[in-house]
Amino acid sequence: MKLGKRKCKNCGDVFQKERPLQSVCGFNCANELVKTKQKKDSATAWKAKKARVKESLKTLGDYKKDLQYYFNRWIRLTKEKVCISCDKNLEGTKYDASHYRSVGSNPSLRYEPDNVWNGCVRCNRDLHGNLIEYRKRLLIKIGKERLDFLEQEQPPKKYTIDEIKELIKLYKLKLKEIESYI
Repeated sequence: MKLGKRKCKNCGDVFQKERPLQSVCGFNCANELVKTKQKKDSATAWKAKKARVKESLKTLGDYKKDLQYYFNRWIRLTKEKVCISCDKNLEGTKYDASHYRSVGSNPSLRYEPDNVWNGCVRCNRDLHGNLIEYRKRLLIKIGKERLDFLEQEQPPKKYTIDEIKELIKLYKLKLKEIESYI
């Protein structure tokens, strides 16, 4: 049986095959290929171990930060691209996920979708939310009953790490769904 020629997986030279499953031109290339594969496997194992250790060292605050990132991304993609406070078109500009009730004043509304809308950097950061205009437009968007809920003092919400992990999964799934349509 005559075997064809093949390109060596290690050095790239073309060689005449001597065995049916031969993929390298000789012993030296086979040895180098094995060493390369071992290095790659070792690097992959190290990355996996590092990721596990990094995950095990995360604090509640780290998980909240991760959840805030995914929640804000979801807000930016699902809410209209117009500043809630000044009606500025946000397409092609930098903008924030702007909280009506700030995270510091009422942390239980931190991940409440009615409390967070897209806002331009000027209104959200420079004018501290431009709250008078924000409230006027929010009243139109969500109605008096839901706005009253936001303005009431809410009992503190103590999230556990497991609850936050579930919310992260939820928002990652929602983001994946939305991004598949974009």
